[in-house]
Amino acid sequence: MGRRISLPDTDQGWASERRTALGAAGLLLAAILTVDAGAGLLTPARAALWAGLAALAFVILLPSRVSAGPGRLAVRGLLTERQVRTDALVSVRWMDGVAQRMVLRDADGHRVEIDPEVFVRNPAMWRRVDEDTRGCVERGTLLCGATAMRQLAARIDRRTARSVFQVSGLG
Repeated sequence: MGRRISLPDTDQGWASERRTALGAAGLLLAAILTVDAGAGLLTPARAALWAGLAALAFVILLPSRVSAGPGRLAVRGLLTERQVRTDALVSVRWMDGVAQRMVLRDADGHRVEIDPEVFVRNPAMWRRVDEDTRGCVERGTLLCGATAMRQLAARIDRRTARSVFQVSGLG
């Protein structure tokens, strides 16, 4: 029997979020061009300026692409890719702000910021990262962040239970 190859888990909602970002940028461009044309001010230079603004809006709205493989988590933005070794995590913490983020840091000093909703939407990815994190807790390498991981696990468990109840007609 051949060896089983473990493929990376990827964010299943990324393509949808990319389409949403593209649609929002397209609507912005259409609205600006319509208003400009209606006012009689549309010129090729202004159209190029508005297209640049719409492209900038798309870049800002485009989410990072997240994937998890055995012992690693990768977050790829438009120009960069960051990875951490999930089997060697030393720190996991919450960053509050307009959008809540989770920051993971490994023993090599690498760090990634991730939207916790990615894990909520992707149970297979969460299981892989959670399994590695539990190993870090057992080995004592995770110095800070076991509480953050438990909070996220509880959030995912609540969402999963709610989904099960809704599907079964009990919720």
